[in-house]
Amino acid sequence: MVVEREESLEEWEPKTRLGRLVKEGKIKTIDEVLRSKYPLKEPEIVDYLLPDLTEEVLDISLVQRMTDSGRRTKFRVCVAVGNRDGYVGVGLGKDHLVGDSIIKAVRNAKLNLIYVERGCGSWECACGGKHSVPFTVTGQAGSVRVTLKPAPRGLGIAAGKTQKKVLELAGIKDVWTFSRGETRTTFNTAKATLDALKKTTLMRV
Repeated sequence: MVVEREESLEEWEPKTRLGRLVKEGKIKTIDEVLRSKYPLKEPEIVDYLLPDLTEEVLDISLVQRMTDSGRRTKFRVCVAVGNRDGYVGVGLGKDHLVGDSIIKAVRNAKLNLIYVERGCGSWECACGGKHSVPFTVTGQAGSVRVTLKPAPRGLGIAAGKTQKKVLELAGIKDVWTFSRGETRTTFNTAKATLDALKKTTLMRV
């Protein structure tokens, strides 16, 4: 599997300016990619710079639509990707086959990759390590609002199933979470968690 992946990356022909800069070695880290002025439109860029990325399927559901030719059914898959060390993304994919839906969702998640600033913002701990969030952050997607609060070392991730998987892939080990809204909607819950994590880079002055 790893060999096949390496071979596919060697055969990869970038179609964007950012992709060419990565393939030529002018951009060497994912940090440079996320800070660059060029939009991330090729998931191969993430594969090239973050080979240790882990994928996690959060939800698989059936969606139906009525057309002139009758009822059409597709699978909708929500996936989270991360390296458990500060980088995480969430994506959605739809197709008539589950396998193709997962592939599309993984590609979309890689294009939505973000950097997460970790720290120890809990007054109960103050160890200075990178095991929690640096301060309280809140994210929103649809009707769902997710708030993340710093927690002391050893507490673990006090969160629902969806938030926990996203936080684990981001490298968060201890955190309090509070959710509001229609949290049964997996994609919105995952997106709200991602939105909250994105705000960890907005350090307070």
